[in-house]
Amino acid sequence: MKNEIDYLLNDDLSNNNSAISQLTAHAVERQVLKFHQSLPNYQVSPLVNLSHLANFLNVAQIRVKDESNRFGLKAFKGLGASYAMARIIAAKLALSSDELSFKDLIKHQRSYQDLQFATTTDGNHGKAVAWAAELFGCQSHVFMPKGSSPHRVNAVKQFSDHVTVTDINYDDTVEWVKHIAQQNDWILLQDTAWQGYQTIPDDIMRGYFSLISEIEDQDPEFWPSHVFLQAGVGSLAAAIAAYFVNSKRATPCFVLVEPKNADCFYRSIQINDTQPHRRHGSLDTIMAGLACGMPSVSAWEIIRNVTPAFIRCEDSITESGMRRYANPIGNDPAILSGESAAVTLGLLEHIMHNNELMPLKQKLKLDATSRLLLLSTEGDTDPDVYNKIMRE
Repeated sequence: MKNEIDYLLNDDLSNNNSAISQLTAHAVERQVLKFHQSLPNYQVSPLVNLSHLANFLNVAQIRVKDESNRFGLKAFKGLGASYAMARIIAAKLALSSDELSFKDLIKHQRSYQDLQFATTTDGNHGKAVAWAAELFGCQSHVFMPKGSSPHRVNAVKQFSDHVTVTDINYDDTVEWVKHIAQQNDWILLQDTAWQGYQTIPDDIMRGYFSLISEIEDQDPEFWPSHVFLQAGVGSLAAAIAAYFVNSKRATPCFVLVEPKNADCFYRSIQINDTQPHRRHGSLDTIMAGLACGMPSVSAWEIIRNVTPAFIRCEDSITESGMRRYANPIGNDPAILSGESAAVTLGLLEHIMHNNELMPLKQKLKLDATSRLLLLSTEGDTDPDVYNKIMRE
């Protein structure tokens, strides 16, 4: 019988990380939140208290940041795309990027409306780039890998007239779009960083700081002992980890979670040569937003130094997490959580209920004092898949 999860423990940790220092320099976290608060239709996403589930699992607290309706996009990605795009526009206008606001940028729209942005996406990031481009009055060109679902393609088409599905996988599409963007003088707005291309991906990561800034405002007394973080290229996970490490408070225990067929961080840690490594092949998983074969180098430099546990999961783990969110225990609120969002909850329950995983549970010090933060990063971004799983 195949194991539903595999795990690796990483003892080579260091919070003295220059990549974190660079990402969080100049107290940028609150500046990012101030920018997002200036955007039309900004609302704080809910921080949900699953107290009955916490009792059931014998932990102290479980909080879930519910991103299922961020900017009406059904996912968190608008935070990163909008902030990075605003920084690019501010630079073109020779405006100070320290105090960005939508109102200050949009009044100069005639001076930058010729900008065209390009990106590769499994769905949520490309939709966010297209939405941000439309918001600022620019054009976008979005490329999606072979096998992208019609729902995800049509969701991007709501905001962009230039959406192309390729006949190659995600990472190969990223490589192809690099060259197309250069040939057409488009600005590449990719959330994957590589050597020589890090400024824009780093700004996308900074955009995700608002998730935790909001939490600090929503519940100042809550501070997690554990943060379970799902990873595709790793930008969200690295941004959240950097925020917590840079704080003045105790650093939580980070647990990085990936699909088994898109386990590039897991494999890179397993190879153990300090370098990120690509996971080749089809990357076949229902967790479309996590179906990435190559870690972002910016994310890798943070994650490998601060994360004690790397776990890869079968799709069955996220399916169980989706069902639990939809069918909560006791009076806990239900959360509409998609395939790439629910894997961390499914994993948490799996660890707490599986006696064979007692060594992992003990190593992570998951016990009655644990305060857990999970990020439900998307809603039903593919309703057909979501509804099928709910029926099963």
